[in-house]
Amino acid sequence: MAKIIAFNKPFGVICQFSGEGDTLANYINIPSIYAAGRLDKDSEGLVILTDDGKLQNKITNPKNNKSKIYVVQVEGEITQQAINDLRAGVELKDGLTKPASIKKIQKPEWLWDRTPPVRKRKLIPTSWAEISITEGRNRQVRRMTANVGFPTLRLIRIQIDQWKLGNIKVGSYVSL
Repeated sequence: MAKIIAFNKPFGVICQFSGEGDTLANYINIPSIYAAGRLDKDSEGLVILTDDGKLQNKITNPKNNKSKIYVVQVEGEITQQAINDLRAGVELKDGLTKPASIKKIQKPEWLWDRTPPVRKRKLIPTSWAEISITEGRNRQVRRMTANVGFPTLRLIRIQIDQWKLGNIKVGSYVSL
Protein backbone atom coordinates (compact mmCIF):
# COMPACT_ATOMS: atom_id res chain seq x y z
CA MET A 1 0.00 0.00 0.00
CA ALA A 2 1.39 3.36 -1.04
CA LYS A 3 2.09 6.00 1.57
CA ILE A 4 0.41 9.29 0.69
CA ILE A 5 0.94 12.41 2.80
CA ALA A 6 -0.77 15.80 2.47
CA PHE A 7 1.41 18.62 3.83
CA ASN A 8 0.54 22.30 4.29
CA LYS A 9 3.82 23.92 3.26
CA PRO A 10 4.61 27.22 4.98
CA PHE A 11 6.04 30.24 3.17
CA GLY A 12 9.83 30.03 2.92
CA VAL A 13 10.11 26.23 3.00
CA ILE A 14 12.08 24.58 0.21
CA CYS A 15 10.24 21.62 -1.33
CA GLN A 16 13.03 19.08 -0.87
CA PHE A 17 14.40 17.03 2.00
CA SER A 18 18.06 18.03 1.82
CA GLY A 19 20.05 21.18 1.30
CA GLU A 20 20.42 24.54 2.96
CA GLY A 21 17.60 26.45 4.61
CA ASP A 22 14.17 25.40 5.79
CA THR A 23 13.39 22.08 4.05
CA LEU A 24 10.68 19.43 4.23
CA ALA A 25 12.96 17.45 6.57
CA ASN A 26 12.22 20.01 9.30
CA TYR A 27 8.52 19.01 9.19
CA ILE A 28 8.28 15.43 7.96
CA ASN A 29 10.27 12.45 9.25
CA ILE A 30 8.98 9.62 7.07
CA PRO A 31 11.59 7.62 5.14
CA SER A 32 11.45 7.14 1.35
CA ILE A 33 8.72 9.62 0.45
CA TYR A 34 9.05 12.31 -2.16
CA ALA A 35 7.06 15.34 -3.22
CA ALA A 36 4.75 14.78 -6.17
CA GLY A 37 5.35 18.19 -7.67
CA ARG A 38 6.79 21.21 -5.93
CA LEU A 39 5.84 24.60 -4.66
CA ASP A 40 8.47 27.30 -4.85
CA LYS A 41 9.90 28.77 -1.65
CA ASP A 42 7.54 31.77 -1.83
CA SER A 43 4.37 29.69 -2.23
CA GLU A 44 2.27 28.01 0.42
CA GLY A 45 -0.23 25.21 0.75
CA LEU A 46 -0.81 21.66 -0.35
CA VAL A 47 2.07 19.36 -1.23
CA ILE A 48 1.38 15.67 -1.81
CA LEU A 49 4.21 13.29 -0.90
CA THR A 50 4.33 9.57 -1.65
CA ASP A 51 6.62 6.56 -1.78
CA ASP A 52 4.90 5.34 -4.99
CA GLY A 53 6.84 6.41 -8.11
CA LYS A 54 3.96 5.57 -10.48
CA LEU A 55 1.55 7.70 -8.44
CA GLN A 56 4.09 10.50 -8.26
CA ASN A 57 4.37 10.47 -12.07
CA LYS A 58 0.59 10.28 -12.49
CA ILE A 59 0.20 13.43 -10.39
CA THR A 60 3.06 15.44 -11.90
CA ASN A 61 3.09 14.53 -15.60
CA PRO A 62 1.27 17.32 -17.50
CA LYS A 63 -0.03 14.75 -20.01
CA ASN A 64 -2.33 13.43 -17.26
CA ASN A 65 -4.17 16.78 -16.95
CA LYS A 66 -4.36 16.68 -13.15
CA SER A 67 -5.82 19.95 -11.92
CA LYS A 68 -4.06 22.10 -9.36
CA ILE A 69 -6.13 24.81 -7.72
CA TYR A 70 -4.63 27.93 -6.17
CA VAL A 71 -5.91 30.90 -4.20
CA VAL A 72 -3.93 33.89 -5.42
CA GLN A 73 -3.59 37.44 -4.12
CA VAL A 74 -2.54 39.80 -6.89
CA GLU A 75 -1.40 43.39 -6.94
CA GLY A 76 -4.19 45.59 -8.27
CA GLU A 77 -7.89 45.03 -8.88
CA ILE A 78 -7.87 42.17 -11.41
CA THR A 79 -9.87 43.01 -14.52
CA GLN A 80 -12.26 40.96 -16.60
CA GLN A 81 -9.86 41.32 -19.53
CA ALA A 82 -7.03 39.76 -17.48
CA ILE A 83 -9.37 36.94 -16.43
CA ASN A 84 -10.36 36.36 -20.07
CA ASP A 85 -6.69 36.31 -21.12
CA LEU A 86 -5.84 33.72 -18.44
CA ARG A 87 -8.82 31.62 -19.51
CA ALA A 88 -7.55 31.68 -23.12
CA GLY A 89 -3.94 30.76 -22.26
CA VAL A 90 -1.00 33.11 -21.89
CA GLU A 91 2.16 33.28 -24.02
CA LEU A 92 5.17 32.81 -21.73
CA LYS A 93 8.86 32.50 -22.65
CA ASP A 94 8.48 28.71 -22.62
CA GLY A 95 5.34 28.72 -24.79
CA LEU A 96 1.59 29.14 -24.61
CA THR A 97 -0.03 27.88 -21.41
CA LYS A 98 -3.09 25.72 -21.49
CA PRO A 99 -6.23 27.69 -20.63
CA ALA A 100 -6.76 28.27 -16.91
CA SER A 101 -10.03 28.21 -15.02
CA ILE A 102 -10.21 31.40 -13.01
CA LYS A 103 -12.71 33.34 -10.96
CA LYS A 104 -12.37 36.44 -8.85
CA ILE A 105 -13.08 35.74 -5.16
CA GLN A 106 -13.11 37.55 -1.85
CA LYS A 107 -10.19 37.07 0.53
CA PRO A 108 -10.80 33.62 2.05
CA GLU A 109 -12.05 33.64 5.65
CA TRP A 110 -9.98 30.54 6.46
CA LEU A 111 -6.70 32.16 5.44
CA TRP A 112 -3.89 32.11 7.99
CA ASP A 113 -1.48 34.97 8.60
CA ARG A 114 1.72 34.68 6.64
CA THR A 115 5.14 35.20 8.20
CA PRO A 116 6.47 37.55 6.97
CA PRO A 117 3.27 39.34 5.96
CA VAL A 118 2.67 40.39 2.36
CA ARG A 119 3.79 43.97 1.87
CA LYS A 120 1.03 46.56 1.77
CA ARG A 121 0.92 49.72 -0.28
CA LYS A 122 -1.57 52.42 0.63
CA LEU A 123 -2.28 53.44 -2.96
CA ILE A 124 -2.30 50.03 -4.64
CA PRO A 125 -5.19 47.68 -3.83
CA THR A 126 -4.98 43.92 -4.03
CA SER A 127 -7.52 41.36 -5.16
CA TRP A 128 -7.98 37.61 -4.94
CA ALA A 129 -8.65 34.91 -7.51
CA GLU A 130 -9.00 31.15 -7.59
CA ILE A 131 -7.00 29.69 -10.48
CA SER A 132 -6.97 26.09 -11.70
CA ILE A 133 -4.29 24.83 -14.09
CA THR A 134 -3.44 21.38 -15.44
CA GLU A 135 0.23 21.97 -16.21
CA GLY A 136 2.86 22.71 -13.60
CA ARG A 137 5.63 24.72 -15.17
CA ASN A 138 8.13 26.45 -12.93
CA ARG A 139 6.41 29.38 -11.18
CA GLN A 140 3.64 29.14 -13.78
CA VAL A 141 0.79 30.90 -11.97
CA ARG A 142 3.11 33.73 -10.91
CA ARG A 143 4.34 34.18 -14.48
CA MET A 144 0.81 34.04 -15.89
CA THR A 145 -0.62 36.71 -13.57
CA ALA A 146 2.40 38.96 -14.12
CA ASN A 147 1.99 38.53 -17.89
CA VAL A 148 -1.55 39.96 -17.74
CA GLY A 149 -0.45 42.88 -15.54
CA PHE A 150 -1.31 41.60 -12.04
CA PRO A 151 1.78 40.28 -10.22
CA THR A 152 1.17 37.58 -7.62
CA LEU A 153 1.76 38.66 -4.03
CA ARG A 154 0.61 35.47 -2.32
CA LEU A 155 -0.06 32.00 -3.73
CA ILE A 156 -1.66 29.13 -1.81
CA ARG A 157 -2.30 25.74 -3.43
CA ILE A 158 -5.53 24.32 -2.05
CA GLN A 159 -6.05 21.22 -4.21
CA ILE A 160 -4.19 18.70 -6.38
CA ASP A 161 -6.51 16.37 -8.32
CA GLN A 162 -8.81 14.83 -5.67
CA TRP A 163 -6.63 15.81 -2.70
CA LYS A 164 -7.60 18.97 -0.82
CA LEU A 165 -5.77 21.10 1.72
CA GLY A 166 -8.84 21.22 3.94
CA ASN A 167 -8.05 22.28 7.49
CA ILE A 168 -4.47 20.98 7.71
CA LYS A 169 -2.59 23.49 9.82
CA VAL A 170 0.43 25.30 8.37
CA GLY A 171 3.56 23.16 8.83
CA SER A 172 1.50 20.01 9.55
CA TYR A 173 0.68 16.92 7.53
CA VAL A 174 -1.85 14.11 7.49
CA SER A 175 -1.67 10.59 6.09
CA LEU A 176 -4.21 9.84 3.40
